[in-house]
Amino acid sequence: MLVRNSRKNWVTRAQEWDYFHGIAAIKRVQSLFQGTMVAQGAFSIYDREALVEIGGWQDCVGEDIVLTWAMLVRGWRVGHAEDACCFTNVPDNLRQFVKQRQRWSRGMMEAFRQHPRILLAPRMSTLFVWWNVLFPWLDLAYTLCFIPGVILACFGIYWVAGPMTLVLLPMALLMNYVMYRIGVGMFASQNLRVRRNVAGFLVYAFTYSLILQPASVAGYLSELLGTRKTWGSK
Repeated sequence: MLVRNSRKNWVTRAQEWDYFHGIAAIKRVQSLFQGTMVAQGAFSIYDREALVEIGGWQDCVGEDIVLTWAMLVRGWRVGHAEDACCFTNVPDNLRQFVKQRQRWSRGMMEAFRQHPRILLAPRMSTLFVWWNVLFPWLDLAYTLCFIPGVILACFGIYWVAGPMTLVLLPMALLMNYVMYRIGVGMFASQNLRVRRNVAGFLVYAFTYSLILQPASVAGYLSELLGTRKTWGSK
C-alpha cells in the first residue's frame, strides 16, 4: 500500500513514509514466516473457500486483522507481495489520522479477544503475535513516560531522557537506512522511484510518534471501556 495523496499537506507527507518505510518493512519480515499479521483490507487477495470456512468478515472495526488472525490460528499461511503496489488516499487532517489509528488499535484488541488461542499456535509467526502483546504497554510507556521525559529534558531535567539517549541515534539511523535501501530496491525492480519528501521524513522521524502512540493508547482504552465503535476516519 502506497500513499496517493502524499503531496496534500504535512499529515499525508509523513504517512507516505509510514506506509513505504515502516509498515512495509514490518510486513516483509513477517512474510518470511508466512505469518503476516494483517492482510490489509484495502488491498488483499483471499482464497474464497478459506473465507467461507471461517465465516467471512466479522462485524467489527478491525475486520481485516480479525479475519487474518482467524486464518493464522488455523495454521494457514498469509504472505505479503511487496511488488504488488496499490495507491490509497490516507487521512489528510490530524483528527482523521488520530481516529484511524485509534480504530487500528481497537482492531488488534478485537483480534486478541476473538482469537486468544493464537498466542499458543505452534508456528514461528506466533513470535510476532507475542510482540503485539507488548504494543499496548510500549505505547503506554512512551505516552506517559518518554514524552514527558523529553519535555523535561528540554528544561535540563534528565529524569527519563537525557544526553545518553542520543547514543541510540547511530543504531537507529543504520537500521532505518537498511530498511530504506530495501524499499528503494523493490521500487527500482518495478521501474518506480521514491519521490523526494524530505519534509515528510523529518515529521515522520521526529514528530510522528508523539501523535501515533497517544492515539493508539486512546484506542486501547476505548476498546477496554466499550465505547461506541465507528469507522472514524471519514
